[in-house]
Formats: sequence, C-alpha cells, structure tokens
Amino acid sequence: MFPLLSKESNVFIVENLKRDIEHLIEGFPKDKVFLLSDQKAFEHCFSKIENVKGLSKDRMVIIPDGDDNKGLQTIEKVWHMLSHGGADRKSALVTLGGGMPCDLGGFAASTFKRGIQFINIPTTLLAQVDASIGGKTGINFEGFKNEIGVFNQASAVLIDTDFLETLDNTNIISGFAEMIKHAFIYSSKRWEQLKQYDISNPDLAALKDLVADSIRIKDHFVQNDPTENHIRKALNFGHTFGHAFESLAMHQNRPILHGYAVAFGMICELYLSHIRLGFPMAQVIEIADQLEKIYGHFEFGKDDYDELYKLMTHDKKNEDNRINFTLLEEIGKIQINCSASNKEVMDALYFYNNLK
Repeated sequence: MFPLLSKESNVFIVENLKRDIEHLIEGFPKDKVFLLSDQKAFEHCFSKIENVKGLSKDRMVIIPDGDDNKGLQTIEKVWHMLSHGGADRKSALVTLGGGMPCDLGGFAASTFKRGIQFINIPTTLLAQVDASIGGKTGINFEGFKNEIGVFNQASAVLIDTDFLETLDNTNIISGFAEMIKHAFIYSSKRWEQLKQYDISNPDLAALKDLVADSIRIKDHFVQNDPTENHIRKALNFGHTFGHAFESLAMHQNRPILHGYAVAFGMICELYLSHIRLGFPMAQVIEIADQLEKIYGHFEFGKDDYDELYKLMTHDKKNEDNRINFTLLEEIGKIQINCSASNKEVMDALYFYNNLK
C-alpha cells in the first residue's frame, strides 16, 4: 500500500486490497474490528474482503441502501452492533460501501464511546472521489441533508478502483458529477480533459487516472482548510441548490442520486455566478447543455420554488441569516460566501426550469 496524496492525507491507492486491510487492522486488538456495509455493497463487494484476517460476519451490520435510510434509526443499529459486540475505545469500524455508509459509519464511529477509529473502503465512484475523503461525517435529520454530524478524519481510506466494475452506468455518471465540480473550482484545463471523456460509455482503465487526479484536487482544498472555515467551502459549489433538489425529491418520494442533484445545482449556481460575478452567459448555456445531455432535467413546478428556497435556508454554509453560495468568476476562479437575494434565487430556478 502506498500514499496517493500528501503525508497529511490518509488516502491510499491499494495494490492488494486483502493484504492492505490486514496490514491496517493487525494493530487493533483481536475481535475488536467491526464492519458496516450497505446491502448493495454486501452483495456485490463483500466477497473481495470476506476472508480478511481480523474481519468477521459476527461483528458486522448490514444497513439498507439509499439516502432515505441515512438517519437515526439506522445509526442506532450500528451503535447497537458495536455496544453488544463488545466494542471499546481501542476498536475500529470498517465501512464498506458508497457515500451513505461512509458518512453514517464515520459519524457512528466518531460518537461511539466519544470516538473510535474508522477505515473507509469506498465502493462507488461518488464515494471514492468525494464522500469518503476529507473527514465529513453525518446523518440526515427531519428531511434535511447531513444536518447532524462532525468533522473527523478516517484512520485510512482505501481506494480500489476495481470496485467500479460492480457499478451500473447511472451510479458512475452520478460520481462523475463531483469530478466535474472539482474541475470547475480548479482549472479550465481540467474541465477540458473531462469533456473529452465519454462517461456514457466509460473506459474504466482510463477512469482510474481521472479518479486519482480528482482526489488530489479535493485533498488540495481539504488540507488547506480541514474544518471548512474558508477555502474548503469551494467544494460546496453546486451543493446549495443541489441539496435542496435532493431534499425536495426525497420529500416527494422520487429520490435522485446525489451526483445528479449536484449537476442540476451547478447549472443554477453558474447562472447565479453570471448575475453576481459576471461569469459569461454563453458559457453558462454551453455548460448547461453539456450537463443536461449527461444528467437529464430535474422536473419541478412553480409551486415548488418557495419550498426549494426554504430548504436552502437550512444549508450549513449559511451565516447571519443569509444563504451562502460558492460561485465562479470564471472556471478555476472561485468566490466563497456569496449571498443572493430571494429574487436572484428565484431567477436561477426559473432559468433552470426553462432549459427544457
């Protein structure tokens, strides 16, 4: 196993997953390593680690799939497994799965007995380039995304891109949205590279290098601002609108994948970038067309505008009773803590709704 990123990072590209996990957990007391997986990861990915020395199904909890299960009822199952399994403060929790189990498992570990170590093994593209990295953990609460959580870095994040072979195209496309976001906040050169990649017919061998580059970009922002007081807020581009779309869809029993919500949100926030910072309108329209070809269009009516605005008022980036956005002057040139009026938010929703 060798580090992918800087010395401060806990992210590794694995050479041999079983061997590398065993190397990591051999330092923990016997029978004190526990495992959390969601149902899909258990069905499609667990076989790659089931014979790892130190892991046991007797110390494992399998949680339901889907972001609608990322709440108190599910995390109680994890705490129950740890408590009744004899976990103590020298224990570790290994999370296997996509972004939801990484977030929820990290929060469960961070709060059990005031904190035990955890190791992320992300199995989806979204989790590998985003959710498993950077120390954000949490659960949804009363319909709001990631309302309860803490910053706490994983002891290690093991990236095995062979897991991507288990994904359908929809989930690969979802993860690609976070890679697009990384490009927008980093450099136009990076965006031009991603535009050349055909995500609708993905070459997984070529995708591995793009994944590594995307992780490096995220790490650049995380290492410069671990607890999101300043520059790390750049990583929220597309997420203020995106989380509102995601929450609305959940409330209306038509859930959408996180990456799709972020893609829809980036279009809206590019429009805000135009009216607030002068981002070229021609480029907004060009990018919106490119994203819609990949992600389609999120349907909502005028009756939903006020609800979407209300959902944005719960965003964690907000300060002084104003909604905060990360916006772009141009690709790679970010402005954090940008506010927008109610009318400007409504105009962005109107712009998006009339793209179809």
